Amino acid sequence: MVYALWPRSESPGAQRSDGPGLGQAGPSTAERRAADTPEALAPLRRSAGLAACPTPSGTSTGPLTGITLECIGDGSYVDLGQALAGRPALLNIWAYWCGPCAEELPYLQQYAERAGDAVTVLTVHNDANEANGLTRLTDYGVTLPGVQDGGGRIAAAVGAPNVLPVSVLISADGTVAKVLPQPFSSVDDIADAVRENLGVAS
Repeated sequence: MVYALWPRSESPGAQRSDGPGLGQAGPSTAERRAADTPEALAPLRRSAGLAACPTPSGTSTGPLTGITLECIGDGSYVDLGQALAGRPALLNIWAYWCGPCAEELPYLQQYAERAGDAVTVLTVHNDANEANGLTRLTDYGVTLPGVQDGGGRIAAAVGAPNVLPVSVLISADGTVAKVLPQPFSSVDDIADAVRENLGVAS
């Protein structure tokens, strides 16, 4: 099977079909910051209707310990090590301009509904443009909890390769069970990966 992987380091304009093309200027840093103010993000958050991020439930000694990021759904901040402690988790690293991510995210939504409380599924938006991330999730009908990680802190912490999407399977003790730099093609595909690497049937 051949996977189309999108390098995280390339310009988003080269990959998204609705933005500036090659050789055209994208939004400036100042424009992106203006789009990502609390006032500008509030209506986008209401439209997206994302589930709340998990709340701290214990301590962790894994690579996510001490990493605190903004919850994209409401602007609060969450310590990922503490929030994910005690339950297996699937973290999906994506970006609004990533084509394979758009195809995969709805499968993750369906899987999370199927798995229920057995596995925490959390999206990780790996681009600085939070507003576009929220808009894309609304477009996809995906309401999974997610965090904003424009600096790529999670990818660096778990040693993820420089491609998107990447799914990271985290054991209940906070250790990394598997890093999967490939898009899932079905709900069963996700369930198989979780069963094989986390020992959870879902």
